[in-house]
Amino acid sequence: MMRPMAQTLEQLFAIDSLIHDDEREIAKAVRHFVDQRVRPHIADWFDTGKVPARELTKELGELGVLGMHLEGYGCAGMSATTYGLACQELEAGDSGIRSLVSVQGSLAMYSIHAYGSEEQKQEWLPRMAKGEVIGCFGLTEPDFGSNPGGMRTRAKQDGDDWVLNGTKMWITNGAVADVAVVWAQTDDKMRGFVVPTDTKGFSAPEIHKKMSLRASVTAELVLEDVRLPKSAMLPGARGLSGPLGCLNEARFGIIFGSMGAARDCLETTIAYAQDRLVFDKSLASYQLTQAKLADMALELGKGQLLALHLGRLKDAGHVDAAQVSVGKLNNTREAIKIARECRTILGANGITLEYPVIRHANNLESVLTYEGTSEVHQLVIGKALTGAEAFR
Repeated sequence: MMRPMAQTLEQLFAIDSLIHDDEREIAKAVRHFVDQRVRPHIADWFDTGKVPARELTKELGELGVLGMHLEGYGCAGMSATTYGLACQELEAGDSGIRSLVSVQGSLAMYSIHAYGSEEQKQEWLPRMAKGEVIGCFGLTEPDFGSNPGGMRTRAKQDGDDWVLNGTKMWITNGAVADVAVVWAQTDDKMRGFVVPTDTKGFSAPEIHKKMSLRASVTAELVLEDVRLPKSAMLPGARGLSGPLGCLNEARFGIIFGSMGAARDCLETTIAYAQDRLVFDKSLASYQLTQAKLADMALELGKGQLLALHLGRLKDAGHVDAAQVSVGKLNNTREAIKIARECRTILGANGITLEYPVIRHANNLESVLTYEGTSEVHQLVIGKALTGAEAFR
């Protein structure tokens, strides 16, 4: 049937008018990559739980999005807002693809870029930017997620070497990584270590039977007497502020990325409702359907505006951790609500991989939790408002 003339989601809020020409071109290039390389295969990757991570990383490196917001060492040096818009397009394809890019650039590469020695930067960052080397970030442990300061992984000095023992859990890229940035307790507070994954005593068994982020490689990291030279330690990070600084970088990408997943759900659902006939007229022509679509469009638009605002603040050097928590909390929470509501409009078709909605909804269950649960971000915001810490 012929669809009535309608505004697009972008037109409703005139989001495009707030984006610079160079940012728009990068976002367009990433969207084209997703359309050509991800969308035709993502349902199968999610269904089988297998994704060609190494091949995709190389292609993403050629696209220039790995560490794209970092300066020098083969990185593109683009703005934070441009990086965020790229994350939005990547996650419109799938959260697992955006996670691959976020972990590579905002966690593994950023750790080395922000806290590493010049030798570490020269050795790893150019190859990671090209996608020739895959990185992962070892912070979370089986018993310590929201409280990383309680980690049990230990690094002890033995002569001129460091010896690491411990276990990390839920590590994106872990089973395919060539290098891991591992955080461990030492006699001198928490420190980060650059660990080549072929080091003796290091293993990364992949985690299977996931119902979320199935198009993403997730692993456990096991370190059994992993011996490293003293040059493996990141000299610029001491204490919990190091890994938390990295997490803020990753959370920023999620603020934009989650809106990409929500946008894809809503665009799919609007098109479906316009074509689907119920009692001889389109599902889109019913008041209850339009009320749902209107409410979801409002939350999507507000989330995108918040993301852009935080991007501009970050580019100006004025964004703080509490503001990042505001973005992460709001946008992930609203994105998963949108995905779930879209599923109701699609009915039974909403639970199949023929449409992206249930895949996005399942993925967003993880995105809602990782890089800080909603409860953690509520407490970060609460502390900012009251000055009182309520974590313990």
